[in-house]
Amino acid sequence: MKTRVTSRPILRFSSNQSVERIQRRLPPLEGRSVRIHFKPELTISSGKLYSRHSCGQPVYAGSYIRNREIILDRELQTCPSELARILTHELFHFAWVRLGNSIRRSYESLLREEFRKHARGELGWSAQSRKIGFSNPRPYLPPSRAWREYICESFCDTAAWLYSGVRRHGEFTLGARYKKARSEWFHEVFRNRGISI
Repeated sequence: MKTRVTSRPILRFSSNQSVERIQRRLPPLEGRSVRIHFKPELTISSGKLYSRHSCGQPVYAGSYIRNREIILDRELQTCPSELARILTHELFHFAWVRLGNSIRRSYESLLREEFRKHARGELGWSAQSRKIGFSNPRPYLPPSRAWREYICESFCDTAAWLYSGVRRHGEFTLGARYKKARSEWFHEVFRNRGISI
């Protein structure tokens, strides 16, 4: 059963005022609660998230869609704006899997058009790191796992740019006309309805 966020919070966490402020800035979210935990020194290795592990790539967060859980690096508690950006990004991973194929294809079409116009930059490192990894100027031909991952990360980074309350960031490098097109896409798709996570 899904309930619109009105009186009860959809984000469950031990106690963090920054997380409460972030939820108030987000558009209405629908769905079961998502648990949020903070752990120190997060890394990822072979697709697994670790805390205080001696090897792996340092990361700020990881999401477990089926378990309805987000793990955030404890360091983010000292930087509310970065916490807002990263938590919003992670929440939209939950939204991405519930969008439906037609809406996902619509967002993919927007990105294909950006590639045809040679758009540079992105709205977060998650998408940018994948974008610069493409050697083909048309990475969507044929569609690959790397292309699908890029679409998802771009969607989540764009949502974080739109909804986190962070107006300026060194990772916001996408051109103004492409930002405008993405903003219009989000407003059109989610107008007059909650975002299912």
